Amino acid sequence: MTILAIDTSNYPLGVALIEDNQVLGEYITNLKKNHSVRIMPAIQTLMKDCERVPAQLTKIVVAQGPGSYTGVRIGVTIAKTMAWSLKIPLVGISSLETIAAGAGRYFDGYISPLFDARRGQIYTGLYEYQGGVLTTVKDDCLVLSADWSASLKELKKPILFVGNDLPLHQAVIKDTLNSQAVFAAITEHNPRPSELALLGENKLGVDIHSFVPNYIRLAEAEAKWLEANGKILKG
Repeated sequence: MTILAIDTSNYPLGVALIEDNQVLGEYITNLKKNHSVRIMPAIQTLMKDCERVPAQLTKIVVAQGPGSYTGVRIGVTIAKTMAWSLKIPLVGISSLETIAAGAGRYFDGYISPLFDARRGQIYTGLYEYQGGVLTTVKDDCLVLSADWSASLKELKKPILFVGNDLPLHQAVIKDTLNSQAVFAAITEHNPRPSELALLGENKLGVDIHSFVPNYIRLAEAEAKWLEANGKILKG
């Protein structure tokens, strides 16, 4: 089985190839540059360097969100197009779960990956490794970082916080959780596309045509359009 993983859901851009549970190669950058221009050359370079051609791929795994509205849409669109044209399965994985998988594999406690969502809010969820398998403790959500920290205070284990946007919320988290909060090292913040591929390795493919990004909330432009047209927004 040869799997291509694609992640453009946030500033980091990542692609990886795994084959028979071995990482053939991966490409990661953390640059504020246009993913729509850079993602296909990155895939082509990786495939060429690993001496693989698209016809050899057996599955596409993509970071489904949450994250940047534009970034998530780019990755999902390319993944859907490739999976449909190659007639191979497509799997979507939470962008937050991908970070948790890489950063918390050997952490004895809970893992809370996060992305900044502005105005004091974060995209986050709570995960834990159980018997070597990453499990979801609290589903991905959009929440104020202060409220999220308060909701975790009663847990009996340490909590690892990880993500490139962590410095924006670290003070609030530390004030609430004190020593219960553990902050990942800078080298752990970028999601690993090889972890994304491994998370999707044994999952069944979804219906390609109905597969959509998981934004968690409406894009700002769409929310304003609904408000302007008298539609009811569910918060």
